Amino acid sequence: MASFGGFPYAAILLVLCILHVDVVRGQITHPTEVSALNAIKDRLIDPMNKLKKWNRGDPCTSNWTGVICHKIPNDAYLHVTELELFNMNLSGTLAPEVGLLSQLNKLDFMWNNLTGNIPKEIGNITTLTLITLNGNQLSGSLPDEIGYLQKLNRLQIDQNQISGPIPKSFGNLTSMKHFHMNNNSLSGRIPTELFRLPVLLHLLVDTNNLSGPLPPELAETRSLKILQADNNNFSGSSIPAVYNNIRTLLKLSLRNCSLQGVIPDLSGIPDLGYLDLSWNQLTGSIPTNKLASNVTKIDLSHNFLNGTIPANFSGLPNLQFLSFEANNLSGAVPSTIWSAITFTGNRSLLLDFQSNILDTIPDAFEPPKAVTLLYVLCHGKFR
Repeated sequence: MASFGGFPYAAILLVLCILHVDVVRGQITHPTEVSALNAIKDRLIDPMNKLKKWNRGDPCTSNWTGVICHKIPNDAYLHVTELELFNMNLSGTLAPEVGLLSQLNKLDFMWNNLTGNIPKEIGNITTLTLITLNGNQLSGSLPDEIGYLQKLNRLQIDQNQISGPIPKSFGNLTSMKHFHMNNNSLSGRIPTELFRLPVLLHLLVDTNNLSGPLPPELAETRSLKILQADNNNFSGSSIPAVYNNIRTLLKLSLRNCSLQGVIPDLSGIPDLGYLDLSWNQLTGSIPTNKLASNVTKIDLSHNFLNGTIPANFSGLPNLQFLSFEANNLSGAVPSTIWSAITFTGNRSLLLDFQSNILDTIPDAFEPPKAVTLLYVLCHGKFR
């Protein structure tokens, strides 16, 4: 047998062929993922022809629109790691074959017109860190299977038509930082399991059909910065006093939630910058303890609060909006509310005290020009 340097030519050719096959395999997308992408395209309606590149070549090497690939160590194929098809005017449904994209980190279909359910097969993609499906017309319930994606840190499904409860399995998402589930038709209670997530920052569940009491377990959170639960029906529920222990909170918004009872002391939240408890059935007097000095908005309007306006609102240097409109407040308006504010540039303050039974404002009461005071007396005189 012919040889070269002591090695048979046949053996050399075999080695070269093996190396060639490995090189070629390393330059193409995994066949299972190619099939999955084709199945996804078959379920989509693409009136703007945004996916025209999906009709030719290999997904990874031919730069299919929205398909981002990477080489995985110790794997001969290229793998799809990101699928970014946002704001492309796509309609149709999400194919269950999306669950075959086994190395996917990012699934982004936001701002399209997709309908149908969120496939439970998404729960098979254990590498997922981000799911953004907001701004579509998706319906049905949230799959329990999503709750077992240990690396998932952002779930945005807001502005859809998703119904049913928030799965308790979401309490297993220990990497989760951002839950954006607002503007849907979710029902039932907020699972207490969510508040034990160690790195949760944002919980946005406003404008749904959620009910039941506000969970006191929220006070167990170690990292929550924004709780936004407006426009739900927590009928008969009060605001738990233990919420004063949520040291990390920056925004608490519980507008139009059918809340009752008194407003608890929230002065223990050191960096609270936004408080909206308007359009509820809250009663009693306004707490006298001073809120965080960096608060910019306080809206307690459209409740049944009584008593006087406490002097504690006078030491808030960053205040921009304060509303007690449509309550049963009486007595004098403190003339020092703006005393801690430096009005420079476009800095302004809006005070809305309309529809209360407050005293007549004296003629000597002259706020700075940057202060807008809305004030209607109970007997119909305006100031």
